Parts: sequence; C-alpha cells; structure tokens
Amino acid sequence: MKFSTSILSSSLLAATAIAAPLTAQRQARNAARQNARAGKTQLPMKPGTNEVMHFKQTTEEQYDSNWAGAVLIGSGYTAVTASIVVPTPQAPSDASPGQQYCAAAWVGIDGDTCSSAILQTGVDFCIQDGSTTYSAWYEWFPDNAYNFNNLEISAGDTIQMTVDASSLTSGTATIENTSTGQSVTHTFNGGEDGSLCETNAEWIVEDFEEGGSLVPFANFGAVTFSGAEAMDGGSTVGTDGATIVDIQSSSGQVLTSSSASGNSVTVQYVGQ
Repeated sequence: MKFSTSILSSSLLAATAIAAPLTAQRQARNAARQNARAGKTQLPMKPGTNEVMHFKQTTEEQYDSNWAGAVLIGSGYTAVTASIVVPTPQAPSDASPGQQYCAAAWVGIDGDTCSSAILQTGVDFCIQDGSTTYSAWYEWFPDNAYNFNNLEISAGDTIQMTVDASSLTSGTATIENTSTGQSVTHTFNGGEDGSLCETNAEWIVEDFEEGGSLVPFANFGAVTFSGAEAMDGGSTVGTDGATIVDIQSSSGQVLTSSSASGNSVTVQYVGQ
C-alpha cells in the first residue's frame, strides 16, 4: 500500500487561515483546548521515575509512564500515517469534581531511541464535568505543541494523521477530518530546535505533559490506528515487528492494553 497523494500533497490547506469570529461558546471551548495543550509531549519515561525510557527492539510488551501503542525501531523512517475514530472520553471512576482529564492520540517520527526531536501530529480529547473538548495539534519536540485552530473535531469523526520529514530539520504535519472534508497542514521549514534521527515510527496514545507534570488521564475507551503505515527507506511498511508499550502508573497500576498487527494498532483503556 502507498500513502494517499491527497494526504502528502503540498496543495493541502495551510493552517494559517484566520478563523471567523467565534461565539462565546466556541471561544470557551477553544480556551479549554488551549489549556489542555499548554505543555508538550513528554518523552517516554520509566514508570515511577524521571528517567527517559528507551524501548527494546522486541515485540515483548514494555511499560512506560505516559506512552501506549506501537513503536518501530530501525532506520530511514521518513513518514508515518494512520486514521482514528475520535473517541468520547470519560472521567475515571475516581474522578474529582472540576478536574479536567485528557489523553492524546498521535503519529510521529523519533522520540524513543532518538530523543533529540520528535515530528508529530495528533488529536487531544478531554472531559471536564461531563463536557468534552477536542483539538488537533502539531509539534516538533522539544518545542511546544501548537493547535490547528481552524479544524473542527467531534466524537465519531474519522481523523487521518500524517507526518512527513523532508530532511532531518524540516517536514510537514497534516490532519484531515475525512468525515467533514476539512484538512490542515503545518510546514516546518528547518532551523528547528532538534534534529531527527529517523530511527523510530510511532502510533501512540499519550498522557501528555502540562505545567511540568502529566495531565490526569482520561478513560478514552479504545483507539484504533487504522491504515498504520510508515515510509522506511522509500518503501511502505506496516506495524509488523513493532515494540508494544503500555502505560503503568507510578503506583504500579497498568492503565492500557495495546496490540498491533499488519496495518492496525489498538490501545484500550483498562484503568479504573
């Protein structure tokens, strides 16, 4: 299988368009999104520590404090793509009133065996007192993540996520809502904070960072990355041979159950 030319085409809509004036309700919703994505992706960390986790090149399940999903470890990864159906997040059973709970689903290049940079794009889903919010974003770690403010997302929408590295310091991040026909892209023109190694391809559900700590983790049900593919040395590959990783809290509780086969990665929430 090949990447869709409609995803990787340079003619995709830019993310610089100025949105029309928002109603008070939409302003409040966007403010909540911005608050949720105020921080950045956290490199995979060993559970209960501040030590960066480097996964082994094995299909044996490994545990991390904030990443769940599948990671390919190799060389020459220049693009990664997948589609998800946006879930409806729920608060965990021990949720505190007024607290916001979030998770993010993203595709990316690097961040594991290469920790100098990650080119990634994805979707956040949050819930607070029964109200859900969604946002699409792009990031060249170690810089912060930035929202695509002109893309509407709802539960049940199918979202295609693609990153494409044109060099070690440049590339594109694209989100397409195939349910609505909207598409946005951001171009990184070089001179970024870190250089890619192109040694990892990822399909991840993350408990991301805000204000220096991980956000309270939402019950997202299950997220399946369909059509999960990467470009490896000019050839398209699926997830076969990927390392499977799940989130384990600092108290030792396993919060997710992940699996990968062919062109599919599924991450299921199993916490209380």
